[in-house]
Amino acid sequence: MSKASRNKQAARERIARLRAEQARRRRRRIRVAGGAAAAVVIAVVAGITLAVTGSSGAAGGAPPEFSLAPLSTLGALQPAPAPGPTGSEGVPVPAAAPLAGTAAAAAGQPVDQINCQASEQTLFHIHAHLAIFVNSKARQVPAGIGVPGAQSQQTPNGPFIAAGTCFYWLHTHAADGIIHIESPVQRTYTLGDFFDEWGQPLGPTRAGPAAGRVVALYDGHVYQGNPRDIPLTAHAQIQLDVGTPLIAPQPVTFPAGL
Repeated sequence: MSKASRNKQAARERIARLRAEQARRRRRRIRVAGGAAAAVVIAVVAGITLAVTGSSGAAGGAPPEFSLAPLSTLGALQPAPAPGPTGSEGVPVPAAAPLAGTAAAAAGQPVDQINCQASEQTLFHIHAHLAIFVNSKARQVPAGIGVPGAQSQQTPNGPFIAAGTCFYWLHTHAADGIIHIESPVQRTYTLGDFFDEWGQPLGPTRAGPAAGRVVALYDGHVYQGNPRDIPLTAHAQIQLDVGTPLIAPQPVTFPAGL
């Protein structure tokens, strides 16, 4: 083979090696890009999953077994009465008698693994609202539930429970239906826990001293299950209608700080 032929052969081999190396680089780039795309897809799917489950189970949301039905399944509802005057927490206080007093409320002993401590706990700190109607008439959720030896102070908008012997992790400061969940541990507390602290029965046919079918509403939907199991989630709007007629939900606006 002549020198010229050998040079041409060597050139062809170099070109083949360069093309092979370029092909390997392209395949590597495609694998990296594919892996990045897959990671993005996984992240998006995970984000969607968290968003969906978060709306029903995270940070005070309802647990997975939480079951709701449309409000329309109840048929015609009577309009809610006008809200009462704004109370000390910036939320209307029903112009009505309490569903029950606090004489039977827990006096410091643990209730449903909920303790009563010298100061309020804020590691897990959320609020829910409870409205109660008995045969279409509003009933107050009294101040001082979960605060044995409650001491009230007067504010420009009415009384506020500022102190007591101790504070249960679920308690009320005013008669406006705001339930304070202030706990040293994050867990799902229920409306049954709150009624147990209150010393009042709660079930499908009774709420405190009021007997009759109990229809529970949660954020404008019909709760399907025992009202005791309703979770106290952040800014939950809970309503109990005992007897008839049924009352349309009357949401409240949570002021800043609640």
